[in-house]
Amino acid sequence: MNTAALTPLFVRLKLSLLRNGLRQSSGRKAVYITSLVITLLFAALQLLGLVLLRGNAHASTVTVLLAAVLAVGWAVMPLFFPGGDETLDPTKLVMLPLRPRPLIGALLVASLVGIGPLFALCLLVGSVVASARSAAGVVAAVVAVPLALLVYVALARAVAAANIRLLTSRKGRDLAVLSGLVIAVGAQFVSFGVQRLGDAGGLSELTPAADVVRWLPPASALGAVDSASEGAYGSAALQLLLSLAALGALLYAWQRSLVKLMTAPDGSTLSAAEPTRKGSRSVLSLPSSLRLPEGRSGAVIVRSLRYAWRDPKTKAGWVTSLAVGLIVPLLNAVQGSGSIYLSLFAVGMIGVQMSNQFGQDTSAFWMVALTISSPRDAYLELRARALALLLISVPYALLVVVLTAAVLGDWGALPQALGLSFAALGALLGTGAVSSARLAYSIPQDSGYKNVGPGQAGLAWLSMLGGVLVAGAVCAPVVAVAFWLDAGWLSLPLGVAYGGLVAEAGLRLAAPQTSRRLPEILSAVSKG
Repeated sequence: MNTAALTPLFVRLKLSLLRNGLRQSSGRKAVYITSLVITLLFAALQLLGLVLLRGNAHASTVTVLLAAVLAVGWAVMPLFFPGGDETLDPTKLVMLPLRPRPLIGALLVASLVGIGPLFALCLLVGSVVASARSAAGVVAAVVAVPLALLVYVALARAVAAANIRLLTSRKGRDLAVLSGLVIAVGAQFVSFGVQRLGDAGGLSELTPAADVVRWLPPASALGAVDSASEGAYGSAALQLLLSLAALGALLYAWQRSLVKLMTAPDGSTLSAAEPTRKGSRSVLSLPSSLRLPEGRSGAVIVRSLRYAWRDPKTKAGWVTSLAVGLIVPLLNAVQGSGSIYLSLFAVGMIGVQMSNQFGQDTSAFWMVALTISSPRDAYLELRARALALLLISVPYALLVVVLTAAVLGDWGALPQALGLSFAALGALLGTGAVSSARLAYSIPQDSGYKNVGPGQAGLAWLSMLGGVLVAGAVCAPVVAVAFWLDAGWLSLPLGVAYGGLVAEAGLRLAAPQTSRRLPEILSAVSKG
């Protein structure tokens, strides 16, 4: 079959997949409609902002850089959201008698159906409206918009095809779950960059970067509109040719990946016949110098650390907390507007990992429940989980506080900040143990974006937010001693001792509740 015959078929296939996916549940339909409305609203605001930018001396700078950022987004989108488009996986078409070239043309057109292409089209139209200032610029814009859009789609397809084996594996699901980390960290750097631009004199600081980016596809297509508007027709033609060449290169790379996927044996069928690689490790190996307690406690610590290393949802929570908790105080310190006490934000981010300890076990919690026959067993289980968290959170809190003090040069407040950090960490461990017993909720494993079971969002918010508020209130005596009495270096041992006492009290309070509520906890963490 040729491309002309395949294209309508693949467009209908894309629409059918979308329609049938929305029919699966009302929740999925609500999420899609909400995403569509938010995306269209954001696209409309961006379009309006770009139109209002028309006539500004730096309009082309903004449009060219925006096109480059959009290209980066399209390149990483398949890596972080592999399940967002079921047609991204070409291996599902292996058994069909299709040649790569017609298949590429049909898939390329079908890829233009969706929220992402519509959003990109709005931004591209707004960009050319802002930068086209003559008839020649309008003519270049007519070519630049579809060309840039095709480059975006081909880029996403080429990346997906080249990494489809990864995206369909457990590591690929890890990438999808970690997308929240990229968004959170990216937002911090965007905020930092905007503030620096405001301090440095505005958009004029971006002109040197834009002068380079306007020659890189697909931003060069937008650069051609500005060049044509200024009468530099040779430069405009060259910039369009660069984007056209990039489109051809992406289509060629995509075709090669398709040929390889459809003709090469599947590695998953060969791995069983291959001997295990010498020295390969499939589980987390702890350092030999780490002495763990014997019996139940040591086993639970190892199990908790392996969950944090191997389970996608647990790993996402840990990595996001560690990264965002480090970035926020350090970026504010670099900007000169921070405080050493902002490092307590990092402690809060990592401390809330103690809440809902049994949710990460999901329905497998029944195996843990079978080993708990008394409040003493429950206490040992919770204490071991808290110790596993302390193995990471204590050196992490120390690192964040010291780095923040070094950037700010505020070494005099270091003992107070450390004391408050360890007191807050102990309070969060205690409140987290209690909330794990009283407010357990499920963490679905078959969804890349849902971290709470159906109907349990209120429990999750109460567990995390309530734990933070109660922990803050519990730490009030340490705050009073550290600031009002100016305890100085005494704040550090006081915070460590107080944090240990509060954590121990929380564990002893939660142990009998956990022992009594094992059936309720199992039911709660098994939903979804």
